[in-house]
Amino acid sequence: MTQNVPLRQRQFHPALRFAAILGVVSLLCACGGGSSTSATAVATTTATATPVAVAQALTLDFAALANYAAPVLPAYYDAQVQATDNTPSGDPVTDKIATLGRVLFYDKNLSVNNAVACASCHQQARGFDDSSRFSTGFSGSAFTSAHAMRLSNLRYFRPGTAFWDRRAASVEAQASQPVQNAIEMGFDAAHGGLKALFAKLQGLAYYPDLFTLAFGDSGISEVRVQRALAQFERAMVSTNSRWDSGYAGNFNPSLADKGLGAPIASFSAEENRGRALFVNAPGAGGLGCVGCHQAPTFALAANSRSNGLDAGEATLFKSPSLKNVGLSSAFMHDGRFSSLAQVVEHYNSGVQAGPALDARLLGPGGAPRLLGLSAADKAALVAFLTTLNDTAWVADAKFASPFKP
Repeated sequence: MTQNVPLRQRQFHPALRFAAILGVVSLLCACGGGSSTSATAVATTTATATPVAVAQALTLDFAALANYAAPVLPAYYDAQVQATDNTPSGDPVTDKIATLGRVLFYDKNLSVNNAVACASCHQQARGFDDSSRFSTGFSGSAFTSAHAMRLSNLRYFRPGTAFWDRRAASVEAQASQPVQNAIEMGFDAAHGGLKALFAKLQGLAYYPDLFTLAFGDSGISEVRVQRALAQFERAMVSTNSRWDSGYAGNFNPSLADKGLGAPIASFSAEENRGRALFVNAPGAGGLGCVGCHQAPTFALAANSRSNGLDAGEATLFKSPSLKNVGLSSAFMHDGRFSSLAQVVEHYNSGVQAGPALDARLLGPGGAPRLLGLSAADKAALVAFLTTLNDTAWVADAKFASPFKP
């Protein structure tokens, strides 16, 4: 706040002198000595003004933060869907914390040599997937051993575990692990670990203001970084695909299937054939894919197990939501498939037996089920899967980099 400047020593008309005194009293009250309403107004203005250091580096406007906390969801994101939300109780997504998470997600300073950010491997145009089978680490010469996962609708996997092999108990627990990975971002024990990272972030002019915005003070900790990244990622809810717009007209909560089985008027015959195969149960003209990949989020069902990629597989793998799957160019935990056609063929003829295999992929005799799909059916499934692409979502500015060029 600027200091009060003494009134000049000059003669005023009595009425003007009285008005000036009232103005000074009002100003002092607004600074906390009087009206609570005025004090609130000043505090709000101060709190929402974008600090200079933030404005210099980022495109953020503290007075007009993006809406992460209360997205407008379709009617079919009903109570049954919300019951699958893995957001921690008592820690809902907020605009302020998610905004900090957005900055952290895109900041290459989170790598030991400023070479990569979370967004380097999770690219928005790809549905926050990587265009490469394995992601390039901070050194530029080492690669990850797993393919980067798509991030849309990750909040609707109710167990909440993260990574392909579910080794992290939550999205929060996952968030800080790539930073400490010796290949991915490099802040491992040999490079000082998280202590070194946090000291680095404290030295960046924009972070004290961002942490204060999010948490009330400038302190940086693993818990705060985890919460911020997790909230930004949980805000990534995709609801504007062609499937969404088509299903919106069919949704009927009074029906047992809520309208999922009805043809979508805007789909081609091939796309509707793929939809029927995906949604309808075995024996009812379909394959029952939706039993594991649950509509409308297309996130994995809580009781799903592995999909038989390798014989004898004992690891209980998970998959990301199928939203935006058509934007990917590598599929499965190790990116072994390079097309959706190969993915479909795996389920058609390539499922292998093992202790982690989902029982829904078994045939009547207990062996992996062979689907015997025709070429037309396989093409129809691929066509349907591409209707899950959400071009509006992958272009949404609130999920894009906040850094100025």
